[in-house]
Amino acid sequence: MNRMKKALSLLFCLWWLSGAHCFGQLFPQARANRLELQGHFREATDTLNELLRDKSLPADERKNLEFELDRLDRIKKDFPFTRETLFAALKKSVRDILPEEYEQWLKEGRFDSREIDGVRYFVDPSVSNLFFRYPELNTRRLPPKDFAALHKSYLETCKAIKEAALAEKKPYVLPKRFQVTMTVTADAAAAPAGETISAWLPIPRDYPFQSGFELVSASPSVKRTDGASSPIRSVFMEAPVQKDKPTEFAITYRYTMNGVCFDPKPGEVRPGDPQDAALKEFTGEAPHVVFTPEMRALSQKIVGGETNPCVIAKKCFDWISDNIKYSYAIEYSTIRNISDYCRTKGYGDCGQEALLFITLCRLNGIPARWQSGWNTYPGAKSIHDWSEVYMAPYGWMPVDPYMGIYAMRYCTDLKPEQQRYIRDFYFGGLDQYRMIANANHNQTLTPAKKSMRSDNVDFQRGELECGEHNIYFDHYSYSLTLDEVKMTAE
Repeated sequence: MNRMKKALSLLFCLWWLSGAHCFGQLFPQARANRLELQGHFREATDTLNELLRDKSLPADERKNLEFELDRLDRIKKDFPFTRETLFAALKKSVRDILPEEYEQWLKEGRFDSREIDGVRYFVDPSVSNLFFRYPELNTRRLPPKDFAALHKSYLETCKAIKEAALAEKKPYVLPKRFQVTMTVTADAAAAPAGETISAWLPIPRDYPFQSGFELVSASPSVKRTDGASSPIRSVFMEAPVQKDKPTEFAITYRYTMNGVCFDPKPGEVRPGDPQDAALKEFTGEAPHVVFTPEMRALSQKIVGGETNPCVIAKKCFDWISDNIKYSYAIEYSTIRNISDYCRTKGYGDCGQEALLFITLCRLNGIPARWQSGWNTYPGAKSIHDWSEVYMAPYGWMPVDPYMGIYAMRYCTDLKPEQQRYIRDFYFGGLDQYRMIANANHNQTLTPAKKSMRSDNVDFQRGELECGEHNIYFDHYSYSLTLDEVKMTAE
């Protein structure tokens, strides 16, 4: 009997090994993914290159494999610091940091890191993220930063918009008109001389509260402008590459943005029509909006037995405000599931927080979607993402989870009731200092890129390519300047 058991065990092992070998043949991409997660980037690269040598690969499969290969390189670019170079950077930014203190922080896992081919590397914004995740260290920050004036300005802006909305009995108030210049510059090594670089630059789309787009100038000339309701609105441009010179794309435009302030009453809110095709698109799963078992468990923990859509959405918003820390992110194109990444880590940037909120809302049948472009607030200008939720009978209203987090975690120089005022304003409210180009995530540019996207989730920094080759972020720079101008009749 023992001999038979041993024989059966041997046969099972041979069968399993044979199956594993077949799995390795049939699913080498899965093997490359596994190698990447284990930190074996060279082996993962070799595996993908071997697959790409197959001349019979269908075009779609080839593009997917080429992206996976490029993704490995993008990850490495996101993690440039070694243990030693990170400490050198921290010594310039944290007063009186000691080696033993740094070692303790490493043991505590205060810095995002990846094992890459036997070496531990740390994420590029490690220093900035240290202060976001451990704000008590701000007293040791070099050079010191004082955000009190900015926080006071946020509070005053929120109050002014809310008071105007109540007085005028409408949600869109206090319009401001802006003139913007955006410049995207490919470096001299981005493409060969004599070739042509194609560029897509974001521009404001139409909303009830954002309108009046006017292109003032462009260099080179614009070849195509998306329609006003495009979910990823851009201008398309092309320019020849000159030897040893950068290639610049610049546009100047004007647009008008209103302050927004909805004041939804839970007793008035009713569920959206599940048969409404315009809403149905924003109630189901999508890239980075996945109803995992863990996400369902989190939803249940937050929502409990609540059934009112407005109360549910506010519960999710408040939970994120109280429990998620802000952190600069790795590139979205390298993350498989952004909302779950934010849930798992307990921190994220504005877009990751927005996708977590969107996922929780959709899980509860509440239409929710992406909104993004630029935050142009004086003293806090940056690319920025947030969200919208649909509340019948109010319609679509903006929700900015990042501002909820910022108010509660970082505006500690304000009184608690002032912090809550700012947080609650951004549940249904928005300041005028936004340029909104996108109404959904993971959208396709027009004309479509022939190559892969640098950011396949969002669109704020522009996208470049030469022929069928993508020009990644490390080969171009971008800037946006903005001035308020006199309002004119539109």
